[in-house]
Amino acid sequence: MKNRYLVGGPITPLLISELMTLGNDDNGAGAVSIFIGKVRDDEVNGNRIKALEYSAYSEMAEKEADGIVKTVKAAFSDVRKVLLVHSTGIVKAGEASLFIMVTSGHRDHSMRACRHTLEMVKEKLPVWKKEIF
Repeated sequence: MKNRYLVGGPITPLLISELMTLGNDDNGAGAVSIFIGKVRDDEVNGNRIKALEYSAYSEMAEKEADGIVKTVKAAFSDVRKVLLVHSTGIVKAGEASLFIMVTSGHRDHSMRACRHTLEMVKEKLPVWKKEIF
């Protein structure tokens, strides 16, 4: 079964466009907040990161992501939709590896819920990264 929160490779501009279309079909939502995480070309011990290789425990990731979405919706009563997608496999420096979009009735809940979703993804989603130099 395909995991609806994980995608192989980078999150492309085409995928971002598709996700924004899917998540933005609610005429009652007055705010949309988006976070796109990219791979940085950080220097580590004199070497530049060329890419990150992400691996995930797929079944657990789906359960954790479902829980994150439910928690965010419960914590922010105005939130109408939460979309999150994380890359697996190799993502080169400069490419996107995380997409989060939150829609709500008003901007305050949308922006705070987007940040909260990001922090929960970083803390709970079973996705690991390996630096490639």
